[in-house]
Amino acid sequence: MKKMFAVWSAVAVLGVVEHALSQVTTTAVPFLLIAPNSRASALGESGVALADDAWAIYWNPAGYAFQRGSELSLTHANWLPAFNFPDLWIAHIVYKQPVEELDGVMAVSATYLNLGEFDRTLDSPQSLGKFKAYEYALAVGYSTKVSENLGLGVNVRLIHSDLAPFGAAQEQGRGVATGFSFDVGMLYKPRNAFIPFTDVELGSRLSLGFNLSNVGPKLAYIDKAQADPLPMNLRLGFAYQFLESEFNNMTFNLDVSRLLVKKDTAGGSDEFYKAFFSTWTGSSFSEQMRQFVTGMGLEYWYGSPRLIAMRAGFFYEDPRTGNRKFMTFGAGIRFDIYGFDFSYINAFEEQHPLGNTLRFSLSINWGGDNP
Repeated sequence: MKKMFAVWSAVAVLGVVEHALSQVTTTAVPFLLIAPNSRASALGESGVALADDAWAIYWNPAGYAFQRGSELSLTHANWLPAFNFPDLWIAHIVYKQPVEELDGVMAVSATYLNLGEFDRTLDSPQSLGKFKAYEYALAVGYSTKVSENLGLGVNVRLIHSDLAPFGAAQEQGRGVATGFSFDVGMLYKPRNAFIPFTDVELGSRLSLGFNLSNVGPKLAYIDKAQADPLPMNLRLGFAYQFLESEFNNMTFNLDVSRLLVKKDTAGGSDEFYKAFFSTWTGSSFSEQMRQFVTGMGLEYWYGSPRLIAMRAGFFYEDPRTGNRKFMTFGAGIRFDIYGFDFSYINAFEEQHPLGNTLRFSLSINWGGDNP
């Protein structure tokens, strides 16, 4: 009987995406972990404690609680340029709007990853037609203040993955899956902060962030017994504006994050409600710490109001858990209600999947502050 190798090309490209995200090779839809905006990407892919623009829907939805006005923003990037896949690209769009009746801010976003067009073949290389592979996610977020200094935010998300309209080899069905997830975030911005056990005052320039994202049931394509978990991710961080004046402002941002996915004894993985706890067991403290990924960055703004931004950052993952590390750079400009940002990844090795990645973001912000 002939074997049909219909989906392997799409899976191969998705495998490269997973390799670029390293830790997530055991999860479904790893595109949910791709940083969506140029600004945070230029800051070492960090932003959980900053979260002061529309992209808070990804970094920390609680950030909306401290924002004013409406914003529309979009980003595009050719993904993994080192592999020269012309049809591999990702796009994001987000819109946020204060809703007085709900005493908070609502937001909607969409992410689309285009995996390209592939030939369908059997035993021979003869093409039996072409098919397209893609994935997308649609999210709705809400945030409000629960106290003067503390914001709380949540997202709900629809996820769709379409790798092929048929199964691979002798499998029956389609390489298509649909699921859902939710996020929960908190942002703490004290008006008067002090360094513990000292008299050093930090004022209102400090913020602390927490975000637990992509929480939801496993995603199954054909065989439910082989379903893969979502890339549930815990992110913690802080931001501190150590330079603040009329024309010059500078902020340091630091995030640490960890994937909360746990394999079970049968070679599968725990359900998300178990993985949240089981991920922290079964290994030494040092091994647990190696699972964390670190991103940090500096952002400088000049102008009153803010006009030009320069950014630089560093991203690090332990060599024993993935070995992703690269420098990030970027810049931005604001004019009236319009904004433009770009970022660039400079990897430390040749042919790195993420090396030379460029992201471009456009935004329109009205009725509020424009970061």
